[in-house]
Amino acid sequence: MKKLFVAGLILFNALNVIGQGKSTVNFTAKIANRNSDTLVIGGKDNFKQVIPIDKNGIFTATFDAPKGFYVFSDGTESSRFYLKPNSVVNLTMNAKEFDETIVYKGKGVDESNFLAQQALRNEKLEEAFSKEPAEFAKILEAKEKADTESLNKGTFDPEFITAMQGNFKNFHEFSLRNYESAYKANQMVGKASPGFDYENFKGGKTKLSDLKGKYVYIDLWATWCAPCRAEIPYLQKIEEKYHGKNIEFVSISIDKLKDNEKWKKFVTDKHLGGVQLFADKDWESEFVVNYGVTGIPRFILIDPQGNVLKSDAARPSDPELDKQLSTLLN
Repeated sequence: MKKLFVAGLILFNALNVIGQGKSTVNFTAKIANRNSDTLVIGGKDNFKQVIPIDKNGIFTATFDAPKGFYVFSDGTESSRFYLKPNSVVNLTMNAKEFDETIVYKGKGVDESNFLAQQALRNEKLEEAFSKEPAEFAKILEAKEKADTESLNKGTFDPEFITAMQGNFKNFHEFSLRNYESAYKANQMVGKASPGFDYENFKGGKTKLSDLKGKYVYIDLWATWCAPCRAEIPYLQKIEEKYHGKNIEFVSISIDKLKDNEKWKKFVTDKHLGGVQLFADKDWESEFVVNYGVTGIPRFILIDPQGNVLKSDAARPSDPELDKQLSTLLN
C-alpha cells in the first residue's frame, strides 16, 4: 500500500455501519505470504472480530455484523470491505502484493471488490503528485469522473452508492490537500532544510545544524502509529548496515507532550538506535509544519551541507532506500 493514501483509504466512511440490525456473515480468507497468524476485522462502535488461522492455513469465522463498511488487517496492512446481510465472503490475496491481489468471491461481495479496485485507483493518483498544479487538477477531475461512472455501472446496494458518493467528494478534497503539501515539499529539494532543536533521549537537545557534515536520514513517527512501528525493524537493519558511514539516522517522535514518558519507555524497550528526538509541539512542531507533513511515517534525506535531497524519501522497508544510500555512501 502506498504511503500517501493509507489515511485516505480508511478515513472516509471506512467504519460507518449503515444498517441497524445484525446479520450472520460467513467469512474465510486465504492469504499467501501472510504477515500474521491472526486476521482482525474492525468496525464502528468498537466492533472487533479476531480470526486466528486454522491448521489448514485458512482464516475462517462466522459472526454477526451490521451492514456497512469494515476494515481488515493482517498485522501490517489494512483494507476496506463491505458486509451485507447473510454475506458469504471468500477472500484471497498475496500479502507481498497486498492491494493488487485482493479478490472476493461468494455472496454479497460486489461492493468489496469495488472497494479493492478503488484502493488501487486511489494509490495510482500518487504518481501524479510530481505534476504541475494545472495538470494534476485535470488528472484528479478525470479520476473522479471515472470513479463515478464505475460506481453507476455496478449493481450495488443503494446505501453503499450514497456512501461512496460522499467518499469521492471527501477523497477529492483530501487529495488536493495532500498534493499541495507534496508540491510544497518538492519545491524544497536542493534548498536548505528547515531546522529543529529537540529533546534528545540521551539528554540535552539536538539541532539539525549539529549534524552538518553528514547525510541525515530523518524518520518522523509516533508510538501510536502502527505503520511507523512496522518500519522499525527495517530501519534498525539499515542503521546497522551503514554504521560508521557518513550518515546519521534521526528519529523524531511527534507524540503529544503528555506521552513523553511513554516515548522514553518505548525507545528503551525496543532498543531503538540512532538519534532519538522528541518534537516540541507534536503535529504543530515547526519542522513538521514546514515540511507540510500530513501523515506518518514520513522520511526525509538531507545532504552534508544541510540541503534537502529527498523531502519524501523512501521507507526503510523499500529496497530503493538501500540503493540510494549505497550510491551516496560507498
